[in-house]
Amino acid sequence: MRKRHAERTTGSGRPLRVLLTTDWWEPVVNGVVASVATLRRELIALGCDVRVLTLASGLRTRNEDGVYRIGSVSAGMVYDRARIGMPASKRVLREILRWHPDVIHSHCEFSSHMWARKIARALDVPIVHTYHTIYEDYTHYYSPSRTVGRKVVATFSRRVLDGTDAVVVPTEKVARLLAGYGVTRPQYVIPTGLDLDRFRPARTEAELRDAAELRAGLGIRSDQRVLLSVARLAKEKNLDEVIDLVAGAGREDSVLVLVGDGPYREELVAHAAARGVSDRVVFAGVVDPAEVQRWYRIGDLFVSASLSETQGLTFIEAMACGLPLLCRRDPSLARVVVDGRTGWQYDGAADFAAHLDQMLGDDLLRAAMSHEGVAHVHATFGSRAFGSSVLSVYRSAIERRSPLRVLALEPLAA
Repeated sequence: MRKRHAERTTGSGRPLRVLLTTDWWEPVVNGVVASVATLRRELIALGCDVRVLTLASGLRTRNEDGVYRIGSVSAGMVYDRARIGMPASKRVLREILRWHPDVIHSHCEFSSHMWARKIARALDVPIVHTYHTIYEDYTHYYSPSRTVGRKVVATFSRRVLDGTDAVVVPTEKVARLLAGYGVTRPQYVIPTGLDLDRFRPARTEAELRDAAELRAGLGIRSDQRVLLSVARLAKEKNLDEVIDLVAGAGREDSVLVLVGDGPYREELVAHAAARGVSDRVVFAGVVDPAEVQRWYRIGDLFVSASLSETQGLTFIEAMACGLPLLCRRDPSLARVVVDGRTGWQYDGAADFAAHLDQMLGDDLLRAAMSHEGVAHVHATFGSRAFGSSVLSVYRSAIERRSPLRVLALEPLAA
């Protein structure tokens, strides 16, 4: 592991102990898992002692390599692949209490958050929470009325976050949303960082050959342009609109490749057939999270119509891999898509088609946007700055709770 800052220690000379809690963990692929995994890696590199408390895929509770997996049951009737934790194992809780984390960082609002609060109360340590999901964009799962659903979300979010010491949000859009809900806890806008050693354009002959082989394996000709989307195939991702836009743009030389799977796949297959573009919409399915960068490299552009993003982590991953972006306009993308430089945000079908023609018709422009996008990611979304920024939040939370204790944590200020 690369050497970075001096070890982050407490007054006793031991590393700062951080417990990360999340309902989602590997091998599940989503933005929460990517963010927590990146944070864990960066905190460890900064010298912290980090453990994870999450849900097991079954009833058996276990601890492997600092990851506690609490037994759980399926909640797939509510949300695909979601799970509900069983009463936490007393043995695991005793072990965590003996370990005595200095700060708890919660990343989900349900099962694991309840355990986070219980542990924080027992040890009188601060709890930081990252608000990853804009739940009002998911009202179709639990409420027939968006207005009622938003009120439910506002009340729920306020009650969860009022019990925390600090809230981390990935964008100003989410900060404004929470302020509108009446959340008063201190908020910190910190975009999730990216492992830029992994997410990068193809550099070697082997990587270029690999991308060509992946395209060929999907039945894509070498003269076709690939419009790529990496997303869970769920209603809130608005992939129906992407298919409509591709169909309406009339670019017969382009193929839409959807990487991912989910409960809305059958509807999307039927929608592509109804629009007469089944031959130009390819469903690649789920890919290994450790290999997803290979799939970004098959694309010429990254496209999305989603309005449910808190940050758009897949957009940033795509840009880091050299893909210009063509995405529906959304405040969450303000720091991601720099219009005319890293891609475009479109405002309607005609706007989408015009930008698509411009980008696919000018290889030099697309290459310049690719280069600009990679540079923008390196300047704005590096994982090292992400880890350091979150560490500063921990220090502030500890200081507010116990001003005397922070004197024993001065290395955190470095």
